[in-house]
Amino acid sequence: MAEEVRAELVANVWKVVVTEGQQVEDGDTLVILESMKMEIPVVAESAGTVSVKIAEGDVVQEGDLIAVIE
Repeated sequence: MAEEVRAELVANVWKVVVTEGQQVEDGDTLVILESMKMEIPVVAESAGTVSVKIAEGDVVQEGDLIAVIE
């Protein structure tokens, strides 16, 4: 079953760490968000192949889809 990784807050996408189709493990950092001068890593909660749904420089709202891990 696919895991949807969603934003937990309004933030800027500072850095996308993974590439499309990359294999990730539980705990790997997928992207780094920036909000109020703080860097917030978004990590995978399961292992699998990642599909990235955002790009560096995007602004995400709470609940926005960041990536899908299958």
